[in-house]
Amino acid sequence: MLNLKQKMSKLKLKEEDIIESFVRSSGPGGQNVNKTSTCVYLKHLPTGIEVKCQRERSQAANRILARKILSEKVHALISSRLLEEKQRKAKALRKGRRRPQGLKEKILEEKRRHSLKKSSRQPIKFDES
Repeated sequence: MLNLKQKMSKLKLKEEDIIESFVRSSGPGGQNVNKTSTCVYLKHLPTGIEVKCQRERSQAANRILARKILSEKVHALISSRLLEEKQRKAKALRKGRRRPQGLKEKILEEKRRHSLKKSSRQPIKFDES
């Protein structure tokens, strides 16, 4: 298992690309919540992903957790983009493939049947009186 710094370097997450700010937490906690800014807010500039973490009572623990959450979100974004690209390439391959002969004949037969049906219709004639 990779530690946080290794995971961030593998995902090419640089500290320079992250904006970090501290906000006062909300919820239960009494006077401590009103005095200290333990909630950590991170924004990754290249991807625009924002993370807010206020799970723990200490700011240091929340900083670590916020970075873990940010790295997981960036990893998920990269994975989804790779999957979309793979699916797009597979679709292009399927689209460019030649049709089997039996399928071609079936399609042509359906077209002939439809053509006969349309040609057998009588045009509508209007009386001009």
